Amino acid sequence: MAKHLTSKDIDILVSLIDTWEGKLGWEALCDAAAPLVGVRPTRQTLNSHAQIKAAFGHKKKQQKTGFVSTKRPPSLSIAEQRIKRLENENDRLKAENASLLERFLKWQYNAYKHGVSKEKLDAELPAIDRDSSERSWPWQTDSRSLNKTLPPSSAGLHRSRQKTVQP
Repeated sequence: MAKHLTSKDIDILVSLIDTWEGKLGWEALCDAAAPLVGVRPTRQTLNSHAQIKAAFGHKKKQQKTGFVSTKRPPSLSIAEQRIKRLENENDRLKAENASLLERFLKWQYNAYKHGVSKEKLDAELPAIDRDSSERSWPWQTDSRSLNKTLPPSSAGLHRSRQKTVQP
């Protein structure tokens, strides 16, 4: 069974891609990721995470432009690698920021379209009282409320087909 990647694993893999030297491919990335995340992830697992996919695409695009590090003393070479890694990370984060801004604009438009006011969107989140024994969330109801008869759905269930929920 494929391992589910945690956010920490994703950050590690994005950093690995940003610092990648040589030809980058999915199989090579899967092989290099194995010691970092514990098991060898599949190409599909890596490709299913937007951050990894974006970093991979950005690195491939960068490799096609032909950046090659030059011969330098070790300290300058390390500094050059760090600068290049930070530039790559900066470019990737700019692209991610643009994607999030685009998503926000879609949400803003859809909220306006469906009549959600700015005041409702800017409303404060409810305070969480962790010491309270009362449950205010719908999924934290007591079992007595689950024995009630369900109302007919919009699909028009016949009264004889109504079900009661068992605790």
